[in-house]
Amino acid sequence: MTLTMFLQAILSSPLLSAAVAVIALVVGYLVRLNQLLCGTPDDVRRLSPTRWSAELLRATYQRLEAAPITASSYVHRIPPKLERRYIITGGSGLVGGYIVLQLLERGQSPESIRIVDFRPPSRDDMSHGPANGVDFVQADISSAESTEKAFSKPWDPKLRKMPLTVFHTAAVIVPSDRTKLEYDFCEAVNVRGTQHVVNSARRAGADVLVSTTSASISIRPVKFWKAPWKLFSKSEPRWPQNFHQVLDDRDFWEPLRKHEEFYANYPASKAAAERIVCQANSKTLRTGCIRPANGVYGNPTDNTVGGPLNSRTCPTWTSHIIQSFVHGVNAAIAHLDFEAILTSPDSSTLPQAGRPFVVTDPNPPITYSDLYFLIKTFAITPFRTIHLQPMPMVLLSYIIEGYSLLRLKWPVLGWVLPPIAGDVKHLKPALFSICTHLVASNDIVSRPVKQGGLGYTGVLTTLEGMTQEVVEWNRIHQAAGRDVTFQSSVSLAEEIQMATNAGGVN
Repeated sequence: MTLTMFLQAILSSPLLSAAVAVIALVVGYLVRLNQLLCGTPDDVRRLSPTRWSAELLRATYQRLEAAPITASSYVHRIPPKLERRYIITGGSGLVGGYIVLQLLERGQSPESIRIVDFRPPSRDDMSHGPANGVDFVQADISSAESTEKAFSKPWDPKLRKMPLTVFHTAAVIVPSDRTKLEYDFCEAVNVRGTQHVVNSARRAGADVLVSTTSASISIRPVKFWKAPWKLFSKSEPRWPQNFHQVLDDRDFWEPLRKHEEFYANYPASKAAAERIVCQANSKTLRTGCIRPANGVYGNPTDNTVGGPLNSRTCPTWTSHIIQSFVHGVNAAIAHLDFEAILTSPDSSTLPQAGRPFVVTDPNPPITYSDLYFLIKTFAITPFRTIHLQPMPMVLLSYIIEGYSLLRLKWPVLGWVLPPIAGDVKHLKPALFSICTHLVASNDIVSRPVKQGGLGYTGVLTTLEGMTQEVVEWNRIHQAAGRDVTFQSSVSLAEEIQMATNAGGVN
């Protein structure tokens, strides 16, 4: 059939003509949505007007390769040593590990620090020096018994009477699941686990507890679908709703949102955990929370920089996306800043107590293209990006989520429907709410203590922090003389879930 004959057949059939018209409208609608998802609103673009150049990256890389930034480099910025004991849940991880290193750098003895975690530290920077002398207790905080056992372990008699600070950084990160059907695991670790930590901290005599939550709590789900005519408006509303958001703490001062008003189960669980910690604030146990802005990075195990480095091939539709990030060093310092305020016995009534603070790097947000350019330019391992169109991935994500939910709702289907393997199983609609323009500010946390802030200032810019991570990546591979891979926090969460389902940690 020729094209002319095909068109004549369509025009001669009203039903076929209507079907073709509907298909054309749907395709046009999706194409327009795709155009918008590939764009950047002007007010967001103005927040990040310049990109990292090859010259800037080269100068930064050479400087950090010659003189890496370590805890001793910024020891003047770490709050002074306190005569206290410390329990750090999640102390083997990213933020918790940097808290341990900073405590040691400021002079705390290894004997006064205890890491409580699912697994012992494996970070290269914690494998030598005083960090080797830090006590480790394996625990599963989703179990009240396991948590209590770790907190009640006897201390050295000479330390027993020292006051106790708890830094609660342990959590599981599951960024793509959003339904209550999949909520049990996040709730068990992030919500009930936090309650177990608060309860055990009280019984252990702790008088300060600072918890790591997440700025992703404030993220609202992106709503892609809107009236077609609104997509062609010349004003801001043409963008999908919540396509660009500010990461702040305004939600904390309002009633806790409904589950479906969070973009995924992870932020819903962290919001509930945050309320538990902040509501526990009292004269005998002063509490507060730090919300690291969106992606936390600073070690090859992180998802932001380590994820692309470990994958070698990075399928992406986010090169143009502008976001704020925070290095684990900066997030850790914010925790110690908070502790310095809460150690005062009358601090429970201060404006800082019983509330969260958002923390980000001390610079404007960047684009993912900056990060990809850094890795392509300097990583000694292969790296390439595969640029994808966002709208087809959105549509595919609904299919993957629907398939996964079928297996959950009707387990008998597991006999005929195999589980989805590999990273593609995380491609679900929730993921797209954190692949949008997300910007944070240090305006509140950086205010002087007398003005209700923490007096926080970051020590690493995103340029320095990400470049140094690539420097460290190259150093590890050169020293090993072979390919080295690291487990991400997302895959660690999967490991913890399997262990929990199998009986957990005693």
